[in-house]
Amino acid sequence: RAPVRGRRCASSSMLSVRIGARGGARALARSRGYLTLGALPEEVSMVREMARSFAETELYPVAGHTDAAHEYPHKQVVQLAELGLLGMMVPENFGGAGMSSLAYAVALEEISRGCASAGVIMSANNSLYCAPLLKYGNDAQKTEFLTTYAKGEQVGCFGLSEPGNGSDAGAATTMAIEDGPDHFRLNGTKAWITNAHEAKCAIVFATTDKAAKHKGISAFIVPMDLPGFNLGAKEDKLGTSTETLC
Repeated sequence: RAPVRGRRCASSSMLSVRIGARGGARALARSRGYLTLGALPEEVSMVREMARSFAETELYPVAGHTDAAHEYPHKQVVQLAELGLLGMMVPENFGGAGMSSLAYAVALEEISRGCASAGVIMSANNSLYCAPLLKYGNDAQKTEFLTTYAKGEQVGCFGLSEPGNGSDAGAATTMAIEDGPDHFRLNGTKAWITNAHEAKCAIVFATTDKAAKHKGISAFIVPMDLPGFNLGAKEDKLGTSTETLC
């Protein structure tokens, strides 16, 4: 609870296909905005096969044990990083693989098929930490706080939910008060944060203008080794127990 300093930083329709003329289903899928597995771009198909092979050989054989033991899969996370799967949509100049969202979605599906917890770890780093920094961070912030995370040398986390309001950002009670040039002092509590015990940095949401309600909320880049940043106990979950939550 001690204050912490940080920096600000269509509806789909059912697809009904009659199996008949060669290529008909694929053509119809494309016309509707869908892709069949056979219609995936070659690069995406290669990513899918790589992810599937890794899931079958490295994740599935140990998933039951690590989940029952609540054991974080350090070795497998390092391997995910080596495969470029922890910063898939981040450009190469910021440490990522520079791939499409389609490649990311397909790879995540295969990884989750082998181990749901590994999929959660992968998605949290890609979607909740790297993506906001990539879209809204400046170049200096990306260089300092994105590159090593996109490479998978470290993992990040995302602090939105709170004990009293879940993911309702407009009801957040965490406050951020200016405390010098380009610095703020944060005070509040977050909950159910994926990767929290392994992460080195967090994107934390806090209110900077209470009168503006939901429009007065800002996101902050908060290194987790700052004085006043305290972690709660790990949650004892029913499933996906190898990824930590607190």
